Amino acid sequence: MIRKFAGAVVAALALMAGLWLMIAPFALGTQPETADWTGATTSEFFTGLGVTVVGVIGVASFVASIHEELVTRGLVTVRQRRPEPQPVPEPAPAAPQTSSAELAALLAPLVEALREDLNSTGEHRQNGATPLIGAEDNR
Repeated sequence: MIRKFAGAVVAALALMAGLWLMIAPFALGTQPETADWTGATTSEFFTGLGVTVVGVIGVASFVASIHEELVTRGLVTVRQRRPEPQPVPEPAPAAPQTSSAELAALLAPLVEALREDLNSTGEHRQNGATPLIGAEDNR
């Protein structure tokens, strides 16, 4: 456990050293403000970038290893993720249930009106007139 902790500390120091290498040319004034990057600035910056990346990977690895060790020893408990509750869909309103007798009683006036309309249209045809549905008589 101590070795893992020491490794995490060394990786964190490497991370800080890499960050210092990246900002040192600007912080110490060795890079002119108005000029392009010099060869030394480019070299220090990208060397620092590489050291920083290695430091970040090292810190992440050692921290994950320390966490795994603590879980193994039972000093840290891993919380189980609870699944997010699914929204309950609202039930569709139920259609009113009607019996066939109620349906026949509801449709009877409509059927009677349709029968009268067909009978009146038949009377017009017998008299020789052609009924115009929805049109006014312009005679």
